[in-house]
Amino acid sequence: MSQQTPHLLRADARDNRDRVLEAARTLFAEQGLAVTMRQIARRAEVGPATLYRRFPTKQTLVEAAFADEVRACRGIVESGCAAPDPWRGLCSVIEGLITLNARNHGFTEAFTAAAPDADVFTTHRAALLTLLTGLIRRAREAGALRRDATVHDLVLILQAGRGLSALPPARRDQAARRFATLVIDGFRPVVTSRPQLAGPVPSQP
Repeated sequence: MSQQTPHLLRADARDNRDRVLEAARTLFAEQGLAVTMRQIARRAEVGPATLYRRFPTKQTLVEAAFADEVRACRGIVESGCAAPDPWRGLCSVIEGLITLNARNHGFTEAFTAAAPDADVFTTHRAALLTLLTGLIRRAREAGALRRDATVHDLVLILQAGRGLSALPPARRDQAARRFATLVIDGFRPVVTSRPQLAGPVPSQP
């Protein structure tokens, strides 16, 4: 075997892995986690055996496909929690997470699921909920947040906003901002001055 052959094999393996990940990201974003491994292999134009060599289980593929979203999600939460004003920090978290999740149906599903085998997402979710619990407490103590709001309401909001990912891509960010504004307004203890909503989003595509 020539010295060049192992290099070509490694390059081919990397190419197959990249194609599988790209196919998985696209399908998970469009259709959620119900997508099958066979569908992903077909989209990536690789055989099932090649797919399972790279990713032995669907969970390992889900974790690899959403690695960037996990980092982005953590960045949004940590930035909001670091804000001197807890209310402004909470508002930035709400808008940031809603916008992030509107772009990817599958990530919202993975983040909010209570699947016992989703180790990475379980750990990720638990860490972020701990941070957000502290941020909510600070905002409540500052008198900026309604007294009955809890961290579970944030998870409920993410679950409720899953339908945003079904909108055409060009409309998702605008719809996410509008939804976030409505959510933030609902968290206020007393309605004093309402923020202006983002432009209306037609119900028809």
